[in-house]
Amino acid sequence: MINVNRSTTIIKADPRRVILLFNSLGLGTYATENRAEKLVERVLDISEEDVIATYDTLLSEFNHRHKYLEATCLKYYQKIKNLVSQNIQLSKERKLLLGAHFAKEYSIQSAALFNPSIIPHPNQENLKEGEKKFIISLRSVGEGHISSIEFREGVISTDGLIQLDEITPFTTCSEKDPLKEYDKKEIKNKIAILDKFDTNIIGQLPDIFTLQDYLAADKSKLFNSFDDYSQQVLFEFIDTNYDVTADADAPLCERVIFPNAIGESKGMEDVRFVEFTHETGQKEFIGTYTAYDGHKITPQLIITTDFINFQIRTMFGKAVSDKGFALFPEKINGMFVMTARQGGENITIMESRDLFNWNEYEVIMTPEFNWGLVQQGNCGSPLKTEKGWLLITHAVGPLRKYVISAILLDLNNPRKVIAKLPEPLISPSEEEREGYVPNVVYSCGAMIHNDFLIIPYAMSDSASSFATISVSEILNKMEYAS
Repeated sequence: MINVNRSTTIIKADPRRVILLFNSLGLGTYATENRAEKLVERVLDISEEDVIATYDTLLSEFNHRHKYLEATCLKYYQKIKNLVSQNIQLSKERKLLLGAHFAKEYSIQSAALFNPSIIPHPNQENLKEGEKKFIISLRSVGEGHISSIEFREGVISTDGLIQLDEITPFTTCSEKDPLKEYDKKEIKNKIAILDKFDTNIIGQLPDIFTLQDYLAADKSKLFNSFDDYSQQVLFEFIDTNYDVTADADAPLCERVIFPNAIGESKGMEDVRFVEFTHETGQKEFIGTYTAYDGHKITPQLIITTDFINFQIRTMFGKAVSDKGFALFPEKINGMFVMTARQGGENITIMESRDLFNWNEYEVIMTPEFNWGLVQQGNCGSPLKTEKGWLLITHAVGPLRKYVISAILLDLNNPRKVIAKLPEPLISPSEEEREGYVPNVVYSCGAMIHNDFLIIPYAMSDSASSFATISVSEILNKMEYAS
């Protein structure tokens, strides 16, 4: 048995972590638009004295829970101000109260906090010798089982001990950039590979356009002469390819990336971040995640250099199906390389010249060990060692028991599995097996520090912790292909 040091640090969901969301009350829909209008009328009928008193009460109940309550209320007022006659002069307090009526608190962790990934922090200053600062991403699940992305920071000591930074009681929701510019030529190059897509539809738009340009063209029925499929593909691209900016003044633990597109309205699931080093030496943090709209899933990319500005991008191609995509941390033989799970049960590998189009995949491992015959997949991006790419895996056995293990891929030809660990690295303990989904341990990414493999892992979809394991011991216990 390989020695696994489990950390005493446990990350649990906290329902007190709330964000403010816009509560449309059906605004803009035919069936319920009058509900919003009638609410505005009722607030306008309140006396100015009662407006001030009501808003003061609101502040006493909620101001300590949000950094930017007033700014958010004013922002939401701007969304509904067209329901107020231009002939009516409103006080600031009444605008705030109107905005507050179209706001709602949303507890991002009310259901779960799990499936972490880990990467080196871009700022490694002010550390003791041998320490390494890190960032972990976490999947938060709230009301309606909607998944969002959160972060934590911490330090690994020279001997592999984990210390998480303290967190604040606040959260701030990232803002979608409404002025993002789209390049018509770039869109055409990316989605022209789709069968049956009529690229002529893009000709209805300017060479460089914004979301508002697209909406204006759609309202003017410029796309109506094209088939429904092409219209839908164009909409989905613009919907799910966007930029978001987090609050740069807020600590990382407060920055929440909540779904900003219809295509991910039911969740941004299981992000797998990797520190990617380009051939120029430039580093980016690139994550893959599963966008879910309640009906279908779409593999997506999230790209950042500073964890403030994020680019959300779609992947295309016949190889982009199923879940669990994880990018290698560098190009191999001039190509981007990813591992994933296809067919619901096999570990696969694929290549791309541009990071976005993935046309073919190859199965490199099927379920074979008696503790994982149901299905298997990766637990994040491969880790480079002298002996090969160390790929942490998960496997599912009888009674849907999840375990974590590992395989080794050839450094120059990662399609070749050169060694396998014949036993699980981590199995759910008696304490870990109880939870929302019992008998599960799962990770979305690990990191190597000195000779320590640091695996943040979720326990039965209910909480997360860390395991520290010797890389040398893992490599020595593997069974190598002859």
